[in-house]
Amino acid sequence: MANPTSRVRGAGSPARRTMTAAARAAAKRAGRPAGPAHEEHGDLLADGSADASSTRAEERRPGPTPDIEAPAAGRDESPEPSPEPAEEGSAQGTPARLPRWRLPAVVLGVVLAAGLVAVAVLGWRYREGQQVEEARGQALAAAQRAAPAVLSYDYRHLDRDFARARTYLTGAFRDQYLKTTRTVVGPTATKYHGVVTATVAAPTGGGSPAASVVSAAPDKVTVLLFVNQVTRSTQVPGPRVDLNRVRMTLTRTSAGWKVSAVDAL
Repeated sequence: MANPTSRVRGAGSPARRTMTAAARAAAKRAGRPAGPAHEEHGDLLADGSADASSTRAEERRPGPTPDIEAPAAGRDESPEPSPEPAEEGSAQGTPARLPRWRLPAVVLGVVLAAGLVAVAVLGWRYREGQQVEEARGQALAAAQRAAPAVLSYDYRHLDRDFARARTYLTGAFRDQYLKTTRTVVGPTATKYHGVVTATVAAPTGGGSPAASVVSAAPDKVTVLLFVNQVTRSTQVPGPRVDLNRVRMTLTRTSAGWKVSAVDAL
C-alpha cells in the first residue's frame, strides 16, 4: 500500500502550494514577511490538518506594536494659538475695573464733589434769601415814599407835580403816566381846579403805615398799600375822602427801586 505522505511532499502538488500560501498569508497578517523558515515549516508537515493547526498558531501569535509615524516635513502640527485675553477697556472685553486701592479715592472724590455742590447750593440759597429780605425792606420803603407823589397833584403847579412823580417811575409805566397826565388828568384838573392829596393810611393812635409786601424777589417786589385820597374841586361842595387799596410793583434799577406798575383795587 503506498504511503500517502509521499504524494503530499511533491514540489508541485496542490497540497504543498496550499500550505505555502497559508503560511504566507499568516506571516503577512502578523506584520512580517514570509521567509524560508516558514516555507520549510510548511514543507515538513505531512498532511493538511497539521498545516492548518500551524496556520492557526501563526494567526494567534501577536505581532509587533506598530511605530507611530512622525509627522511629515510639510505638515503643520503646531497647536492652535489660544485666544489672548481682552485688554482692559476693549470693546470685546468687559469694562475695565479700577484697582481696589483706587476705589476709596474715587468714592472720597465723589463725596467731596457732592459736598461742594451742596455747600454751593446752600450758600446760593442763603445769599438769595438775604437779597430777598433786603429787597423787601427797600422796596416797601420806596413804595411808601412814591405813593403820595404819584397819586397827588395840584392844578396850580401840575408840571412840577407830574415831573416829581416821574422820578419814582421806570420803564413803560413812566411813559404811560406821562401820556395820561398830559391828555386826561392835566386838562381835567385845570378845568375844575382839582387838588388831590394822597397819603398812606396809618393807625389813628400812630404806628406803621398800612403797607405790606405781597411777593418779593431780589429784583422785583409787589407791595399792597392802603391809600387815603382827599379830593377838592369845583364839582364838589367840600373835600371828598376816598379810601383806596393800591397794588404797586417796584423794580430794582441802577438808580434804586422804581415803580413799574400801579393798579387800583
